Amino acid sequence: MDYILQQQLQERLAQHSFRSLRQTGNLVDFCSNDYLGLARSGAMQEAVHTLLQERPHWQGSTGSRLLAGNYAWIEEVEQDLAAFHQAAAGLVFNSGYDANLGFFSTVPQRGDTIVYDQLIHASIRDGVRLSRAQSFAFQHNDLADLRAKIERAAGRVFVAVESVYSMDGDMAPLVAMAAMCKELNALLVVDEAHATGVIGEKGEGLVQHLGLQEQCYARVHTFGKAVGCHGAVVLGSRVLRDYLINFCRAFIYTTALPPAAVAAIQAAYSLFPYMPEARQQLRELVAYFRAGAAQLELIGSDTPIQAVVTKGNEYTRTVAAACQSAGLDVRAILHPTVPKGEERLRIVLHSYNTKAEIDQLLRVLKQ
Repeated sequence: MDYILQQQLQERLAQHSFRSLRQTGNLVDFCSNDYLGLARSGAMQEAVHTLLQERPHWQGSTGSRLLAGNYAWIEEVEQDLAAFHQAAAGLVFNSGYDANLGFFSTVPQRGDTIVYDQLIHASIRDGVRLSRAQSFAFQHNDLADLRAKIERAAGRVFVAVESVYSMDGDMAPLVAMAAMCKELNALLVVDEAHATGVIGEKGEGLVQHLGLQEQCYARVHTFGKAVGCHGAVVLGSRVLRDYLINFCRAFIYTTALPPAAVAAIQAAYSLFPYMPEARQQLRELVAYFRAGAAQLELIGSDTPIQAVVTKGNEYTRTVAAACQSAGLDVRAILHPTVPKGEERLRIVLHSYNTKAEIDQLLRVLKQ
């Protein structure tokens, strides 16, 4: 068996797409999703410590939520998350991957249809594969193609999009999509992973920023990006929450998040809504980078995710290596993660980056 696996690994090596784990070291961060710096924040650490001191707790949750792993604190946080995001109810999952996999493999029924953006995250694609519903992809952010796919669909139609796309950094046209879903009686499901904490007056995400929360059947907010910790919540009706508790295998058959993780979620939500200066700094750095990178091939994005198209796995690796040699943590995004010919450097900006660091990055890229 190892021989067969090694052959496939050799193919990856030949295609310059072999993946390996490595640590970041002391490089300037242009890679992580820690947009507001909460993951490394002393204030966040102190808030978590205070919460854990205030509540007696075990180190682990000791089981799944339906057995020994449910406790008052996690239910309180679910209620707080639902209130903050203006939803009827929320259910916490162990990760954004689990939340998307769980929702899409469980809620759409046999005879239903899932219509999803072709650039949707792998976690949703995997949930779609496990679903009994049929599915169609539509061209990225293409409203005409979305309408055509909805109109040919059978059963209840679920439209799956991201508010901010993780590889391109662009935003979905949610106002038009919500209106179309209402007109055609489709159910809009929005993954807010890369908008949470960043978009909106309090970082509430793009859906609430646009006032569309009543027009979404479900939303997924994940906590591993700007929120600076781990886990996710699926927001929707109380019926949806009960249904997931009863039928969602990704929820039922996994150990619950421990109290330390719940404390981190609660601590983050006590901090990031009150960080308007950090969000403003982030917007200014995005504009500064795009102005300086005008001669490079950029994908259109006004978010912290900036993609410089480099084309070809080998060349993209070479440019990323040059950035890393200059002390800048920039990573190559290669085929098959993105389509062939769309390989790129995924540059992520943070409120703690400086203009001097961006200038250094631009000098390397222009060389």
